[in-house]
Amino acid sequence: MAPVAGFIGTGNMGAAIIRGLAPLGSVEIVGCDLNAGKLAELAADTGMAVAQSPAEVAGRADYVILCVKPQHLREVLASLGPVLTKGKCLVSIAAGITMEKLADWSGCACPVVRVMPNTPALVGAGSYAVCLDDPGLAEAQKKLVLELFSAIGKTFLLPEKDFDAFTALSGSGPAYVMYFMEALIESGVFVGLSRGLSTDVVLELLRGSVKMALESGQHVSVLREMVTSPAGTTIEALLHLDRSAVRAAIIEAVAMARDRSIELGR
Repeated sequence: MAPVAGFIGTGNMGAAIIRGLAPLGSVEIVGCDLNAGKLAELAADTGMAVAQSPAEVAGRADYVILCVKPQHLREVLASLGPVLTKGKCLVSIAAGITMEKLADWSGCACPVVRVMPNTPALVGAGSYAVCLDDPGLAEAQKKLVLELFSAIGKTFLLPEKDFDAFTALSGSGPAYVMYFMEALIESGVFVGLSRGLSTDVVLELLRGSVKMALESGQHVSVLREMVTSPAGTTIEALLHLDRSAVRAAIIEAVAMARDRSIELGR
């Protein structure tokens, strides 16, 4: 019989993971959420079984996947104590909540796994950091967790000490990319293109650039040099960015996000 993955919380991220897993057929899925309407819609779309409470999900599931906001996690875990057993596995996608806290709040009833997704998971293109540091995890549990998340996106197996850095770079990263895209769109408008045209041009620019970076086999520095002709337009623009310390600002921004993630985890 297939193992059961139980989702406590089926909001945007939980629903995205469920929609990715459902067609695979490698696990049975059960879920609960405060929003009964969206829960029913998700169940109709994916075949997910509906539970009435977090405790019911945890009682039925082999893998209890916590997709609730960090500020609600302690209360939820406290309610699961009576039904958690050593054979189950807790999987949390909550940012900043350490394995130590997850274990403590759940009464050390079963091993825990941390996963850090990012929002492209909403369109089936997510990246997931996975931490399997808990010594109580069975090899079969480690294998299944990695298989599940690898099937729905790019998975990075990381020690917990690297989670704050991953959160700052990849978890927050889509916002940096959208910010850069906004600036490029505005620059197109500034130099005379219509907003619609500028948006289309920038979206295709990003699509093509990422595809080239993924498929060319060349380092991004080499690809950047390919566009940068001597005394040309590109080197003029890049020189201005360097004068403005844009590269340093990006690096410092990610470091600040990392520090904030550490602070929230305390």
